Amino acid sequence: MSPPPRTLPLPAPGRRRRRARWIVRVTAAASVVLLAASGVGHAMVTGVEKGITRVDAFKGMDHRPRPATGHGMTFLVAGTDGRDRLSKAEKDRYHLGGAPCHCTDTLMLVHLSAARDRASVISLPRDSYAEAPEYRDEKSGRTVPAHPIRLNAAYAEGGPNLTVRTVEHMTGVHIDHYLEVDFTSFMKTVDAVGGVQVCTSTPLKDRYTGLDLPRGRSELNGGEALQYVRARHLDGGSDLGRMQRQQRFLVALLHRITDSDALVNPVRFKKVTSTVLDSLRADAGFGPDEMMALGQALRGFKPSSSEFVSVPIGDMNYTDPKLGSTVKWDEDRAKKLFEAIRADRPLAVHKKRKQRATMVDVAPGEVRVQVENGTRVSGQAARTDKALRAEGFATTGAPRNAQSPAEHTEISYDPRWDRSVRTLAAALPGAKLRKVPGQGPVLRVTLGPDHKEVHKVRAEVPEPGSGDAPAVTGDEEECR
Repeated sequence: MSPPPRTLPLPAPGRRRRRARWIVRVTAAASVVLLAASGVGHAMVTGVEKGITRVDAFKGMDHRPRPATGHGMTFLVAGTDGRDRLSKAEKDRYHLGGAPCHCTDTLMLVHLSAARDRASVISLPRDSYAEAPEYRDEKSGRTVPAHPIRLNAAYAEGGPNLTVRTVEHMTGVHIDHYLEVDFTSFMKTVDAVGGVQVCTSTPLKDRYTGLDLPRGRSELNGGEALQYVRARHLDGGSDLGRMQRQQRFLVALLHRITDSDALVNPVRFKKVTSTVLDSLRADAGFGPDEMMALGQALRGFKPSSSEFVSVPIGDMNYTDPKLGSTVKWDEDRAKKLFEAIRADRPLAVHKKRKQRATMVDVAPGEVRVQVENGTRVSGQAARTDKALRAEGFATTGAPRNAQSPAEHTEISYDPRWDRSVRTLAAALPGAKLRKVPGQGPVLRVTLGPDHKEVHKVRAEVPEPGSGDAPAVTGDEEECR
């Protein structure tokens, strides 16, 4: 019988020091530290944790939210801009010109369940309209009243402390530990594990970051990985698409770490963790005991043990007189999301034999479909129309019989909609494609006797204007 999960102590307020800097996204590098603890002894962890720079992220905080039910643990992971630590050659190669903004470029809440069998990662959009609570300014000693602010600007105004205060105020979620990683650590960590493989359903090119990836699988080094997670000008999803890529990259990085000998080989372990700890900042309560307990908990994690989601968005272009254009959360849906975290409930549907969705370039909602029945099975077109609509396709809702029987399932399409047809073909594996110039934007499916079922598909980035995407498990984000 397995022993009960170990309860980790809550952070002791007033035990941290502070210092400032800006980091890149992805909880990746921080996750290396957490996972690495699973394969080594307490003495080794005690040695490497001394390299962590401590910040006083919880100083003077009172009237805080209650901890999660059953001793679940929540981390706030911040990505900051550490480009000033890179060489000129690295900055030029990876398009990192300009000065760091000293704000958070990425914020994620990472919740580990009380049973230590599930990790939930929630991305918080950097341009979110936020409300900074009243606080006492360390330098001037004056009390700063509550005020509206962009979420990523809380760090520039009040450092990790105001960032934690603002996120707790916005979410009602008690934050147990604060972790912060910068550009340099991120790049070196990826290189230390031998690079990370990502895949994309469409070529990715962004002149702002210099990212240039072909369709399919690519092996990225540290600098290329930084370009991948920083890119914001690839698609209509903007920051939402970028957050999904960050989450996808995190899954890929964790797979590379767990598939290698980094967790059990002392030499590899020291190399990986030393690169992370060189620029990792954390609260004083995150010490050897917490690293060991958390590492042991994550040791048996599988992709399906993790789940990813972004905060639901109500208005992608909410205008504030002082802040300008911001991202406004959907209050009702966000409230339900954070209630689930506080109650230690899963965010995604976890099934033992869940069909894995195929990643597609064009969102199903942008694909118009007419379904025709070319079989002798009554009601086949109606059932398929309903199944396609359930996957998000814009079906006509008026299925009909084909003019003549079909030997095979066929999709006819106008060549101008060649990207849309790939999305529909992914939902109907084995269907033959037939070009019909001049057919127009509606794709026509003629069902044949070989049709079995509609396969699940999911857009690589959120559908323009959708505001968010459903929670998914890590196995759905795997590169395949």
